[in-house]
Amino acid sequence: MRRTDELAVAAEAPAAAEPAAGDHGPAAAAADDHGQAAGADAPTRELPRHWPLLLIAAAVLPGTALFLLGQGVGKAALQAWQTVCLAVVVQATPFLLLGTALSGAINAFVPERVFTRLLPKRPALAVPVAGLAGVVLPGCECASVPVANSLIGRGVTPAAAFAFLLSAPAINPVVLTATAIAFPGTPLMVLARLLASLVTAAVMGWLWLWLGRAEWLRPAVRHTGHQRGRGRWTEFRRGFQHDFLQAGGFLVVGAMAAATFNVAVPRSVLDTFSGSPWLSVPFLAALAIILAVCSEADAFVASSLTGFSPTARLAFMVVGPMVDLKLIALQTGTFGRAFAIRFSAATTVVAVLCSVLAGGVLL
Repeated sequence: MRRTDELAVAAEAPAAAEPAAGDHGPAAAAADDHGQAAGADAPTRELPRHWPLLLIAAAVLPGTALFLLGQGVGKAALQAWQTVCLAVVVQATPFLLLGTALSGAINAFVPERVFTRLLPKRPALAVPVAGLAGVVLPGCECASVPVANSLIGRGVTPAAAFAFLLSAPAINPVVLTATAIAFPGTPLMVLARLLASLVTAAVMGWLWLWLGRAEWLRPAVRHTGHQRGRGRWTEFRRGFQHDFLQAGGFLVVGAMAAATFNVAVPRSVLDTFSGSPWLSVPFLAALAIILAVCSEADAFVASSLTGFSPTARLAFMVVGPMVDLKLIALQTGTFGRAFAIRFSAATTVVAVLCSVLAGGVLL
């Protein structure tokens, strides 16, 4: 009898633990609220709302600017604009496809804990190791900000996460291969870009260890990597689609802006900047920030700026993947305005200095 009673009690326990279908008591309400909160917090990776407007602007604004600024130029100038624009887009698109596909695969199939296991425990040593990790982990700069935020949430020191944020889109194999193709016969340009970008990432990580303050950071809750209840291939497809459309939109805008810049800007203005070693480097660095070209494609834009020195074009390729308008916006939304302003300004200065040193020695 005692054994029978124990079995009866065990059988009734799960039923007692679950609320009845019509139970609307505090426990059931709390469970419902928790479920709704979990559903509300579950991120949905959707395309940005204003991308149709951006694509329309990419198709209309550069042509309008060319028409307004170059009414006196003939058909040859328009053909030159089309040639430069199409050349940049056609050359860069395969690398953009490869880079975003690999980035989506890493996001869907590689857990974030891999990074924490590989990094040294000492922050000063973790910074250069995280910077070197960018060599073997391809990704677009658009994805580097949420990945860095996720690493911080997993316990990685912010200095190492920021070093990875800067190095991954600048020195990964896809970017270096694209640079080698965009600058044929100039292997030192690839080496200079690798060294300048890697040193910039490490210096910024160490500067954060030295001068960074916790109150400058406002980490937002963002999830990267695999989410339970969702297929990995579905996440890969959504991530690839999102990253390619986002980066592709900026590629089109950058290609058209570069073509307009090459055709519509008077030659005297270009000569003023390109002929001065002191003005050409900051000019192309500022241009990289404004154009916001994807790192898989910026080498082709830089190679089209033939009137500038190799060091100035190197600065364009080093600054662009680390500081541009879209990255500043992403950093502001993720880490806060106080961080984005300070970090972007310091990164620009360090990247320009490293580019000048690397260009002066190697180019």
